[in-house]
Amino acid sequence: MLLEAAGVAFEIVSSAVDEEEIKRSLRGAGADAASAADALALAKARRVSQRYPGALVVGADQILECGGQWFDKPADMDHARAHLVALRGRTHVLATGVCVVRDGERLWHERARPALTMREFSDRFLDHYLALEGTAVLSSVGAYRLEGPGAQLFAAIAGDHFSILGLPLLPLLDFLRQHGVLER
Repeated sequence: MLLEAAGVAFEIVSSAVDEEEIKRSLRGAGADAASAADALALAKARRVSQRYPGALVVGADQILECGGQWFDKPADMDHARAHLVALRGRTHVLATGVCVVRDGERLWHERARPALTMREFSDRFLDHYLALEGTAVLSSVGAYRLEGPGAQLFAAIAGDHFSILGLPLLPLLDFLRQHGVLER
């Protein structure tokens, strides 16, 4: 969505990497969420790069971390509610990594760590929010969409807006300009 809105031509290709296994392994080795997001982005880009020789392949990933706990996308509405209850009144970080790979070699990477503080909200508001958003919250690691009614969940946000949405866009666009993909 972000690349399309910025006017960048691209193709979406599934990497089919086992994200859960990679996260489990990294977590067991003591990696932090930012390092894990970087490793996942790189694993995805390298896997796709094998199928597209010579192509610039962008890989990205994002892990929500709050109080040492990593959150995945909620499996269902009950999990979405539990995520939001766990995040209510607390600050969490969206550890976001992006890289560009060509022929398996990482050419560039960027990391962002925006911090978001949820306000204290009532259970009644939470129920209303979940009813309003429905299953759309299942596509977001934090069970919210900041670009929609999820903005009402927050008291403060620090960091790059594009990174919060999942991609440090401005540094990526700069890399693409430097490599002739986009006009300078």
